[in-house]
Amino acid sequence: MSRTPSLRKLGALLLAALPLLLAGCSSALLDPKGQIGEEQRTLILTAFGLMQIVVVPVIVMTLLFAWRYRRSNRDATYQPDWAHSNKIEAVVWLIPCVIIAFLALLTWYTSHSLDPHKPIAADDGQEPMEIQAVSLDWKWLFIYPEQGIATVNELAFPEDTPVRFRVTSGSVMNAFFIPRLGSQIYAMAGMDNDVHLIADEQGIYPGRSTNYSGAGFSGMTFDAHVGSEEDFDAWVAEVRESSRSLSFPEEYYALASPSENDEIQYFSEVSPALYESILKSFHAGGEHAEHMAAYADERQGAHGHGGGHGEPAESHGASPSTKGAE
Repeated sequence: MSRTPSLRKLGALLLAALPLLLAGCSSALLDPKGQIGEEQRTLILTAFGLMQIVVVPVIVMTLLFAWRYRRSNRDATYQPDWAHSNKIEAVVWLIPCVIIAFLALLTWYTSHSLDPHKPIAADDGQEPMEIQAVSLDWKWLFIYPEQGIATVNELAFPEDTPVRFRVTSGSVMNAFFIPRLGSQIYAMAGMDNDVHLIADEQGIYPGRSTNYSGAGFSGMTFDAHVGSEEDFDAWVAEVRESSRSLSFPEEYYALASPSENDEIQYFSEVSPALYESILKSFHAGGEHAEHMAAYADERQGAHGHGGGHGEPAESHGASPSTKGAE
């Protein structure tokens, strides 16, 4: 019985599966839109290419040896007493050692050059813009200290502008990540962390927490709107039209109470030094725990034991327009 039809079918299946193997090439990490993301992609591809120097020859030789020394091949050299070869030992040890040494140097260099705490130098010498990010259960609070505004689950900034994100948590540990722009950074209660990012193109870039933090984790997402300076100014003006304010501690702790799949919210005014107040609340002899317990009791009394949302978000119209939105 001929095996040719079976081999043809196997080959057709492999060709059909090839696009699935390449589907990950359009992922956010391999399609960056920022300087840090591009450098990280280069690092990933460089490391992957170096490792193929070992992987590909091993795969090829495995198949070649299996074919050459098959039982039916009478031409293969038979050496039952062969045990050692200095040349083979030199190759199988020297090449991996050289690759490992190169990867070690590459990792050391990029660990410093891609340090998330390292400021990004703009071409025009522009100072970094500051945005303060606070992870809550289960939403993101973004505070703009220079503009005196705050938002929930949405942020915006101009293209080609270095941004310093100061990141903390008002609850359990989370992780702040905008995959197309670059590095992630952890958000921890009472800790002031930071990460520097920049966007080279206008668009809407999804962000999320990448550290599991409970029942509402899957809905803890946000959009980063990157546009021109005029787009950003228009967005700030839209936020300032909101009638809502965010004071500390009353309104902040009401917002911080657990809720899932929160809508976008705008706050036209925020308490002075709100971000610092959140940090200090974890160093003030249990102040944070007392406030959260009080709001949890109020919430349970008003809504029972179920989940649900906090105060309904104010309708604020369409999101800011950006060119080249994805």
